[in-house]
Amino acid sequence: MREQQPKDRICNKSKLGNALLTACALGMFSTSFADTLSIDQAINKAGKQRMITQRILKDYALVGMNTDLGNPAADLKNLIEEFNTTLAELQDFSSSKALDASLADTKAQWNPIKAKLQKSPSKTEAAVLQQDLDKLLGVCNQNTQLIAKSANNKKGDIVNLAGKQRMLSQRMVALYMLKAWKLDDPRFREKLDGAMNDFAAAQRTLEASPLTTDEIHALLAKVKRSYAWFEMMGKSSSNRVIPNLINKSANSILADMDTVTSLYANTASKQ
Repeated sequence: MREQQPKDRICNKSKLGNALLTACALGMFSTSFADTLSIDQAINKAGKQRMITQRILKDYALVGMNTDLGNPAADLKNLIEEFNTTLAELQDFSSSKALDASLADTKAQWNPIKAKLQKSPSKTEAAVLQQDLDKLLGVCNQNTQLIAKSANNKKGDIVNLAGKQRMLSQRMVALYMLKAWKLDDPRFREKLDGAMNDFAAAQRTLEASPLTTDEIHALLAKVKRSYAWFEMMGKSSSNRVIPNLINKSANSILADMDTVTSLYANTASKQ
């Protein structure tokens, strides 16, 4: 004969079950709110996708050259995953038809590029890939601009500008690596000069911004020192390439500007 459970035990089990259900529900709400991007975080993430398009090209060239600069094959794999994840986050964040359409265009352009990146790099494909990634860069920039515009303040603009410096650091090194790979297309030189001019102009704007704190000023000074190698390279008439040094400088700029962008974003969200 089955023993009858005391009422207090039944009551305790009921309370435990309700508590677990409540905890689960609260956990679901906590996760939902934790995953919701602020507008400054969305600008930051959208801006970072611009950078990824250019770092992908750099890694592609490094793998093609069979260099030992870091681990470009592993980095390339991680970048593909990050682009996928960030695109999904931005689609969840979007609340406008214009941004929805732009993100759909991003996905349509990204999918064939992603398929190309599964194949072994080749010089022939590199030139085409560079053009495809430039188009993807354009739509990623449009995404960032749309989000920054919806912020409707100077803080969003400065987060956008700082984030763009990350992209330009990788654009400069990617175009340089194509040269090191003996892809001497005159258009690449023009694009490199344009990226360097844009980078220098943006740095001056950031240095003069009232949102630039002492901590950010110190990081911008460090970035300026790293950028000096690109300036020296641009002024040199020599055909000698120094991929290791240029890659190191670009990575240093990327890390520092990533921190700067986050600092601007956090400062903006507190004001």
